[in-house]
Amino acid sequence: METADPGGKEGFVTFLDRWNAEQGLKTPGLHTDMAGWLERRWRAGSKELLLLAFRDSGKSTLIGLFCAWLLYLDANRRVMVLAADTHLAKKMVRTVKRIVERHPLCQGMKPPKPDLWGAEEFAIARDKVGRDPSMVAKGITANVTGSHADIVVCDDVEVPNTCGTAEKRQELRQRLGEIAYVLSPGGTQLYIGTPHSFQSIYSQRACVEEGEEGPFLDGFERLERPILTETGASAWPERFTPESIDRIRRRSSANKFASQMMLRPVSLEDGRLDVDRLVAYDWDLIEPKLAAPDFRLGPHRLRSLRVWWDPAVGLRDKKRRRAGDGSVAILLGEDGEGRFFIHRALYLTVPAGSEETAGAAQCRELVAMVADTGVRLIHLEVNGVGAFLPETLRRTLFERGLTKVSVLEQRSVQAKVDRILGTIDGPLHASLIYAHDSVIAGPLGREMREWRPRGRGHDDGLDALAGAMSMCPRPRPDHTRQTGPILAQSDFDL
Repeated sequence: METADPGGKEGFVTFLDRWNAEQGLKTPGLHTDMAGWLERRWRAGSKELLLLAFRDSGKSTLIGLFCAWLLYLDANRRVMVLAADTHLAKKMVRTVKRIVERHPLCQGMKPPKPDLWGAEEFAIARDKVGRDPSMVAKGITANVTGSHADIVVCDDVEVPNTCGTAEKRQELRQRLGEIAYVLSPGGTQLYIGTPHSFQSIYSQRACVEEGEEGPFLDGFERLERPILTETGASAWPERFTPESIDRIRRRSSANKFASQMMLRPVSLEDGRLDVDRLVAYDWDLIEPKLAAPDFRLGPHRLRSLRVWWDPAVGLRDKKRRRAGDGSVAILLGEDGEGRFFIHRALYLTVPAGSEETAGAAQCRELVAMVADTGVRLIHLEVNGVGAFLPETLRRTLFERGLTKVSVLEQRSVQAKVDRILGTIDGPLHASLIYAHDSVIAGPLGREMREWRPRGRGHDDGLDALAGAMSMCPRPRPDHTRQTGPILAQSDFDL
């Protein structure tokens, strides 16, 4: 643990002030605050740090100065900068090179040989001769096998190009997981950036929809500096006046301002289907009894309960790696008062093999959910591969002893986007769609956040939900509303 600077060298705040004085500038209070935090954490021996600051706050320049200060303290250190692409990482390297060349405290650090002073990496004058440079720039997708560093700086690794889809977010997390093989024992990781996704790597919650059991940067010491303080004042009043902040807010979408300026993990785009309008619940499904013939969810008595299954052979494993459409079954209840209840959204596993083998495996997985919940009606979409599944599904139900479960074959002819908007949009806007916590936290919640009518984002679960909702009877008008017991399901094919 480094508790003092060797040789009585200057601290980082002083290093920063000296640089700004050379440039004819005064250090903003925001930068003094962030620099002080970095210096204190470094002296305390912290090894995992996260600095979140709003766009255009000067955080990358500040971190460039921090890297130069670390090399000033110890010329034998090795720093690797990872960014969303190599071009962005090279900008950081160029910043540090300029600081080393011009900072009054860095005189004598520039190497005598020009070939050591490259655009993507450089080596300062140092005692030890090493294979790794003093500083190197790498894009997040670059091959870092064989590289070693004492400090890895992840500078804006999360951008729309690296987190715009579930596949990209998974790849980003896998790439960042490789840092452990680059970092020397006792080395330091420093992340800086702003969130660009609801499932951000910077989120303080576990993104269970990304397969996380805890936050991605769990255990990292963090400093967050949004553009507005807790009192509503500007974090950098000399540069960002209340008027300029209002202009930024007006020119941005609400989500973009929240994400990039207030550091809240939300989607950068305002989606058509607002997942926040779902009414979350954690009630258990209570099956009918003789004294109460209806299914119940919490205080609500369900008029009907059904499964809609839209089968496919595109989903290959539990990690949701896709090669085509996914196979999704929605368990949906409705209460006759206009409220819908998404109790389960089952994304079925499709093992490798023939369509017949894959279909039988999916049928077994679906029937297991049917047996567990007691539902009596399955709508099977028979477009495409579904045409080969009705008998397989009925046989699987029979083998499990579920002889009272009906299978109705359905054929969809309406375009997906029209069916999704025409069926889901209205009830969702009116907050009439309830969803179990596991549904919101799972792939269906993610689909809803990312789906765009123009075609971006997966829609397998949304299409199945629209199918299930379209099969529900119309709500009962008030003057005919029944007050006594009613039959839970009236359209069984028994």
